[in-house]
Amino acid sequence: MDYKAFLTEAQSWVEISQGIRRDLHQIPEFGLHLPKTQARVRASIEGLGEIHEGRGLNSLALLIKGAHPGPTVLVRADMDALAVVEDTSEPFASTNGYMHACGHDLHMSIGIGVAHMIATHKDKLHGDVVIWFQPGEEGHGGADIMLEEGAHMISGSKPIASYGIHVFSAMLPRGIFASRPGAMMASAGDLIVKVTGSGGHGSSPWMGNDPISPMLEIANGLQAFLNKKLNAFDPVVINIGWVEAGDTHTTNVIPETASFGATVRTFSKEHDSKVRDIVPDFVDGIAKAYGVKVEVEFSAATKVLINDADAVDRVRDVTNQIYGEGRYMEMPTPMAGGEDMASIIEELGGAFVFLGAAKPGVDFTTAPVNHSNHAEFDDSVIPDGVALLTGLVFSHLGGE
Repeated sequence: MDYKAFLTEAQSWVEISQGIRRDLHQIPEFGLHLPKTQARVRASIEGLGEIHEGRGLNSLALLIKGAHPGPTVLVRADMDALAVVEDTSEPFASTNGYMHACGHDLHMSIGIGVAHMIATHKDKLHGDVVIWFQPGEEGHGGADIMLEEGAHMISGSKPIASYGIHVFSAMLPRGIFASRPGAMMASAGDLIVKVTGSGGHGSSPWMGNDPISPMLEIANGLQAFLNKKLNAFDPVVINIGWVEAGDTHTTNVIPETASFGATVRTFSKEHDSKVRDIVPDFVDGIAKAYGVKVEVEFSAATKVLINDADAVDRVRDVTNQIYGEGRYMEMPTPMAGGEDMASIIEELGGAFVFLGAAKPGVDFTTAPVNHSNHAEFDDSVIPDGVALLTGLVFSHLGGE
């Protein structure tokens, strides 16, 4: 099959794809409940196949049945935005206090494009395609909820592979696809530590029980402690994102409580489990030395995203067939970002792929990164994503 033809076809309606992306960019929604986003996506895929809506979230799962019998392949696009106030020069910038600062508006447009491409060529399809439009990727467990609801089983058979694309406003050259076999992205979860002492006057700390000092000792010592206990070649990253104690208007009061929250990133199930086992003992030891109480809470974490080696080989081969040599890059190391596509790949197999989407004329090494309120994406790469994902589907289901 000539996969290059998919790119030519996708490029012929790039302005439509960009228009959909820019509509979505102006109506970003947060978390699992995205009614406006769901309605806009649904309007763009109506009539292409069977549409299934989620029960506990505003998801969509589109089933396109091929003309010939065969297995099922799943393609995923995420939908949710971030609680970020946009500050870009885009004429279609969001004004509602949320922002598609991670490129999910491009992901939806790519998914819609794939849906149209598959529907157009379903006469050549030996099997079925399920396309997910998933809310709640940004730490809300949307993929796991859709799996629990059985959205991957709407064809009647479990998909044999799954694929997704993530765009980047920086870090990758525009138009470059990147992936790697094995661990590609980290498990990501939260750690909350709350220390409780007893309040008092700042002039006489021995009359109270200051919770701030032990909290700071815990915060400062965590990474060093883990570095001594865990294999350095299987890294663990803990970064504190917020600290809360006392009143900013008062310096002579010892507060009763002090807390901090951190993100925890691991690249193996073994180390995720070990961190949860050994951190409470470390924290308890410091708390006992100071005579304070401490509470430690770990959130549920995304899984480590582990690509199948054969699926990554397929990504490389299809990329080369469409674009020739030079558009695929194998990542030398995983990245510490988390992604609930990990749950999908763990269940179904497959691969996740990055796509550089820096604006033309912008240095991708210094451009504002994903999640920045200044991040801008070049949506002319949408056809590239459509062609690759369509090619991957047909590499499984295109017949002999």
